[in-house]
Order: sequence, then structure tokens, then C-alpha cells
Amino acid sequence: MNEVLELYKTSGNEAFTYLVTEYAPYFKTINPVFNEVRPHYAEASFPNTREVQNHLGTVHAIAMCNAAELVAGTMTEVSISEELRWIPKAMSVKYLAKARTDLRAVADGSNIKLDEEGEVEVPVTVYDTDEQIVFTASITMKISKKREKKKGEQVCH
Repeated sequence: MNEVLELYKTSGNEAFTYLVTEYAPYFKTINPVFNEVRPHYAEASFPNTREVQNHLGTVHAIAMCNAAELVAGTMTEVSISEELRWIPKAMSVKYLAKARTDLRAVADGSNIKLDEEGEVEVPVTVYDTDEQIVFTASITMKISKKREKKKGEQVCH
């Protein structure tokens, strides 16, 4: 089983979220909590607080981009084999409605081939508490073989 997926299963939502946001601290800015993580699927929620609002009092566009990258990256990480790595290359987003509530971001990769090198488009949908879609994203992930690390070097993906 994938190491990150095993970590999620053994630690639970809150502890896993803490570990991910310690590894990549920028994600802390939206105060997320993972709801579910499994191969080809990741979901996290984050609250509509003053810290993530724009001048209109709605959730800022970049906060939703942050959530989209968090779930897309996590979904990709738990779905690829151990000899592969990934990195986001591009993101295309659509703002569909004002985000006035807490939000839930979902990366569903069930229709994506994630077992070989190349580029894939990871779709993300962000829902408000009424299940209205307020934002969508398509994140281009480059998947490649992990490179061998040199003596004394740490390799992260």
C-alpha cells in the first residue's frame, strides 16, 4: 500500500491534515480538514473565516485555489505507484458563484490514468454547504519516475 495512504488510514483525518500542513505549511492558511482520502479520491473542507475572505466578505478565489491544489495533490499522491512522483504544472479555474459558506473541495480522479509517466488533468470541484458548485479547477499534473537520490541528498516530490 502507498505510504501516504497508509499514514492516512492509521492517523485519521485531523492528524493526517496536521502532518500534510506541516510538510507544506502554505495549506495551513485555509485551515483545512481532510474528510476522506482513498486512491483516485480526496476531499477536504475548510471554514469561511475572515482570514480567507475577500473585500466582498466571500471566500477569496486564491483560498479555493489552495484547497484545489491540496486535494488534487493528495489524491494524486495516494493513487500513483511508489516509483512515480508528481508536480503541478498548471491550473485552470472557473468561479461559478459567490462562496458565502464553509466549503468542501473534491478531487475525483476515478477517470484518470495515473499509473504511467505523462501529464494528466485532475478535476476539482468546490461545493458550498448547500451543495452548490461554486468553483471548479483542472490541475495539470506531470507524473514522472522518481530520480535516484545522490549520497546525502533528500528527494521530495
